[in-house]
Amino acid sequence: MGLTERVALVTGASRGIGRAVAEALARAGAHVAVNYRSDATGAAEVAATVESLGRRSLVVQADVADPAAVQAMVDGTVEALGGIDILVNNAGVIRDGLLVRMRPEDWDRVIAIDLTGAYLCARAAARHMLRKRFGRIINVSSVVAVTGNPGQANYCAAKAGLLGLTKALALELASRQVTVNAVAPGFIDTEMTAALGLAGQVAARVPLGRVGTPEDVAQAIVFLASPGAEYITGQTLLVDGGLSLGL
Repeated sequence: MGLTERVALVTGASRGIGRAVAEALARAGAHVAVNYRSDATGAAEVAATVESLGRRSLVVQADVADPAAVQAMVDGTVEALGGIDILVNNAGVIRDGLLVRMRPEDWDRVIAIDLTGAYLCARAAARHMLRKRFGRIINVSSVVAVTGNPGQANYCAAKAGLLGLTKALALELASRQVTVNAVAPGFIDTEMTAALGLAGQVAARVPLGRVGTPEDVAQAIVFLASPGAEYITGQTLLVDGGLSLGL
């Protein structure tokens, strides 16, 4: 995929989609900064995998909703790995509940991590990318940004906000050859979705007949980071097995 010697920062990379993305980018040739908020063990495992592939890694703890922590994370990545070429805004949380029962703090936390966190990371990383006149920013949204989902007003709003952010940044950064795209996964088999116990029901509604894997999403992100996608910006790629077509 032509990512040799590129440097990637993946947020929320200690497990699930983020872990698969970090490892796939390393297999494609990139050095990887592995961000985590609380799962230090998982992040260390991902970094070990990256290094086993002959790439350099950096494990960096940061809450992406904290502006100072984000700036330190990006600056630390540049210092330790020599730059930042690829940013994958993957960190996310859910705090589900029907709107009339949703606590303001649950709304605020999801918006802070899933949307504001992406803004903070993109702002910090873009400064380096603009100087280099090269960059790839990839935001991990969700199929619910397009379809909606009852009980997830906060999550749907945050993930839909990412699509608007993607388009605005694509226009702002294009003159310096920085592309900004989004992927919108459907129902992906992760620890987060496993807790819902809905895999069987969802699989029956997916035209391709199965739920997705983190690797399905990771390969789409690697493509958007690659030279093969250099003429693509401001777009959203749904990785949902056709789920959104039937909703």
